[in-house]
Amino acid sequence: MAKRPVAKAKKKPSRSYHHGTLRAALIEATLRLVEEGGPEAVTVREAARRAGVSSGAPFRHFPNRTVLMTAVAEEATHRLHAAVLAAVEPLADQPPLVQLRAIGRAYLQWASDNPTHFAVVSNRGLIDYESSPSMQRENEDIQALMGRLLDAAGAPAGAKLAARALVYGLARMRVDGHLPQWGVASSQEALAAMDAALDLFLEGLLRP
Repeated sequence: MAKRPVAKAKKKPSRSYHHGTLRAALIEATLRLVEEGGPEAVTVREAARRAGVSSGAPFRHFPNRTVLMTAVAEEATHRLHAAVLAAVEPLADQPPLVQLRAIGRAYLQWASDNPTHFAVVSNRGLIDYESSPSMQRENEDIQALMGRLLDAAGAPAGAKLAARALVYGLARMRVDGHLPQWGVASSQEALAAMDAALDLFLEGLLRP
């Protein structure tokens, strides 16, 4: 009796994406890789595998890892920029320090809610910041807004850098897990402690 030929397992078809949706799928896959294994876990081929496309599919969009990570950082910056504007725009008629507090809190809340985005966008060694007009434009927009508000509040020279350093440092401590060493255990406590540090800084700007 003749043996039936063994059927070969069918290869799982790759997903089909349009230009824009493939880019978004690869960025999302990269974020999952960073979340699971840190930035060092990211390769263009692995992002393609996670997105369900052939290993060569991404290279027209992202010829190397740096370009891919820069795209993730651009998306992160866009979301941060939107979060900051959404927080401060309803307060346009409020005093400058009230608006500055809203910017700082929006930044800290965004970093707390989006630690993977923050991990990528805050590490300039992973990305090519100079090649991204959109990232530069949105960062400069936030800096200019802070500068106008600090000038209106009569803040001393260097206050913009100090304010940025404060919120960036607090966000970095939160995302990197350093706050428990400073007696801040829970997520709820973390946001309250960061708010208190921000308020302390802003109150200091009002002192003669």
